[in-house]
Amino acid sequence: MVGKWQRWVLSVLCVLGCLASARGQSPIRPGDRVALVGNTYADQLRMHGYLETLLLQRSLEKPVSVRNLGWAGDMLSARDRPTNFPSEEATLREHRTDVIVACFGMGESFAGAKGADAFREELNALIASHRGKKYNGESEVRVILVSPIACDDLGELTPEREERNRDLKLYKGVMGEMAGRHGIPFVNLYDRTDYLMADPSARKLTVNGIRLNAYGYWATSRMVVDQLLPGGSGWRLQVDARSGTGHGEGVEILAVTTEGAGLQLVVREERFPIVSPSGEGVMHPSLIAESDVLLVKNLRAGSYTLTVEGKAVVTAGSEEWGMGVPLAGSPAHQEAEAYRTAVNDKNLQFTYSWKALNQVHIVGERKTSKSGRSLPAEVIAFHKLAREKEALLQGGLKLKTRTWRLVRNPDPSKK
Repeated sequence: MVGKWQRWVLSVLCVLGCLASARGQSPIRPGDRVALVGNTYADQLRMHGYLETLLLQRSLEKPVSVRNLGWAGDMLSARDRPTNFPSEEATLREHRTDVIVACFGMGESFAGAKGADAFREELNALIASHRGKKYNGESEVRVILVSPIACDDLGELTPEREERNRDLKLYKGVMGEMAGRHGIPFVNLYDRTDYLMADPSARKLTVNGIRLNAYGYWATSRMVVDQLLPGGSGWRLQVDARSGTGHGEGVEILAVTTEGAGLQLVVREERFPIVSPSGEGVMHPSLIAESDVLLVKNLRAGSYTLTVEGKAVVTAGSEEWGMGVPLAGSPAHQEAEAYRTAVNDKNLQFTYSWKALNQVHIVGERKTSKSGRSLPAEVIAFHKLAREKEALLQGGLKLKTRTWRLVRNPDPSKK
C-alpha cells in the first residue's frame, strides 16, 4: 500500500505536472559525445547507469555518446595511472569529445580551508588545459563542473559530519566561483543533497556519509541531467472514474471503460517511463516527482489493484488513487530497467578496453607470456563490443499500446 505521507505531495504534483526548464540551449545537446572525468562519484556513475539512461532517453533523435573516464580517488592534483596508460587527451580525441563533465572537490575538501586556494588554482589549471582544444576535430570542447555531495548523517559512522560539511560547502563555493569566472555550467549537488539529508524519515543516500548508494545515484543523476539536458521524462496520468475520461503526459489515454467498480484503460506510450530507484524505504517527498504517477478520481470506496497486461503493479485505496499513486514494476518499467542494465554492460566493455585490470600482463614479467601477447587484441575486441552495444542502445525502447485495468478488490470484512 502507498503510504499516507505521500498523499499531499502527490496531489500537488499531479496538478502541477512536470515542469521543464526554460532554457535557450542546454549545456549538453542531443548528439554530443560526452566524457565524464573525476573522482569516485564519476567512476560509480558507470556502474549504476541512471545518468546515462536519462541522457539517452532525452536525446533519442540524436543520441548522446558517453564514455566514463572517472577513477575512484582522483583529485585534481593526484590522478595517478599505471605505467604506459593512455593519456586522457588521447582518449578524449579518440572519442571525439564535445563536452567534458568534471566531478571533483570531495577528496580535495579534506585539506580544509587551508587548501581552498590551491584547489582554486587547480580548477583554473584544469579549465585552462582544455581551452581551445578541439577533441572532436571541429569545435572547442565545452567543460562542465559538478560539485561534491554533502556529508550524510549516519550517527556514529559520521562523527565529524559538521566539519566535513563546512569544508564541502567551502569547496562547492570555490567551484561555483570558478565556473562563473570562466562562464561555464556548474551543477551544485551539495545544496540539494544537504537538503535531502535533513529529512530523517527518508532513505539514506549514502553508505558511509560521502559515498552514494544506488538510491543516491538515482537521485543525483536526475539532478545532474535536469540541469544539463532538460526535457520531459516519465508519465503523469489522470482519470475520472465517474465521467470515464482521462488524459496523460508522456502517454496518451486512448480509451477509458467502466468494468464493474473498476476501469480499463487503453494507454499508448509516447516516451519512456522513469527507471525506478532500487532499494527499500521511504522516498524523499520532494523526489516523488521523479516517479510516474496515476491519479484516479471518483472511485468507489475500497482497495484497487492496477494490472498492466495482466501483471499486478500496485495496490492502493480509493483515497490514495484520488491523490495519485507512484508507478513502478509495470512491463514498461521492467523494459526500462533492462535498458539501464544494457547501459551498464556497454560501460563494462568500455572499461575493459580502457582500464585493463592486470598490469602484470602489460608492463610486468608476463607481458611476453601467451596471455600478455594476446592482451592488445583483447582490448581492441572489448572496444569493438562497447561500440556495438552502444549502437543497440541508440534505438531506445519500443513504445507500445497496452491495456491497464484497475480492479476493485473484495472487501475482507464481508467474507
